[in-house]
Amino acid sequence: MNKTRKNLFPAYLELTFAAVAWGISFIATKVAVAEVPPPVVVWLRFTIGLVILLAFIISRGLLKLPTFKDGCYFALLGVIGITFHQWLQSTGLVTSQASTTSWIVSTAPIFIALLAWIFLHEKLGLIAVAGICLATLGVLLVVTKGNFSGMFTGNIGTSGDLLVMISAPNWAVFSVLSRRALKKFPALFVLFYVMLFGWMFSSIHFISIQGWTFLHQISYAGWLAIGFLGIGCTALAYIFWYDGLQAITASQAGVFLYIEPLVSLVAAALILGETITLPALFGGSLILLGVWLVNRQ
Repeated sequence: MNKTRKNLFPAYLELTFAAVAWGISFIATKVAVAEVPPPVVVWLRFTIGLVILLAFIISRGLLKLPTFKDGCYFALLGVIGITFHQWLQSTGLVTSQASTTSWIVSTAPIFIALLAWIFLHEKLGLIAVAGICLATLGVLLVVTKGNFSGMFTGNIGTSGDLLVMISAPNWAVFSVLSRRALKKFPALFVLFYVMLFGWMFSSIHFISIQGWTFLHQISYAGWLAIGFLGIGCTALAYIFWYDGLQAITASQAGVFLYIEPLVSLVAAALILGETITLPALFGGSLILLGVWLVNRQ
């Protein structure tokens, strides 16, 4: 038993790194978009991440060209999961708090379960429905900061909160559409081409706003944030996550994702000076409980 636990320690360490990195990514993005437009941040992040990921999959002998049909499929996934998704989150973080964003994004499994119920005819029991209701209440608490009267006056968070709220079901759509590819190809192979096509479409936006003209505006702190997003969050975190999945089951690995919003909450308070409020803590707890109830079956 001790030997088994010892063998799993590297996997636990890799999964923890991935969850922590993704939790801090919201803070790093918030720092970066304060200096340059979101499309510039997204393009730089995935340029750095792609270079590292390319070197990694070459070293593992996973690099090969997909068929035209698979390439079109990866391109669609790239638009949804990289180009559009990252635009939603990075643009949303211009006005949304990093901690609020992380709580909202953590509801993605709720939407995945709903889509699987609607389109894949997977079961959704009463406990899962209760979880969805709890998570929804938690999101409302976090976004309105406990001021539910804002729901009736139209004052529900910021415009950034709305964009981030759209990103959660968008990620669910991406996840459900990715299932076929993940059954056919290694996960890192799919990730590379999805990220490659996503980067290519992001490049169009980057060029259209002459993104290179903003590079001189980035401070040392800004480059540090972008470097962390590219190296830590886009490359290493995904590599470590899929390495960890080779050692333990997906359901066991999913537990580590509960660390992500908690890391964001603490890091946002320490780095950005965001206030930790009781509605955010209570709402966040309801979200995590709701997600757990949905995933437990």
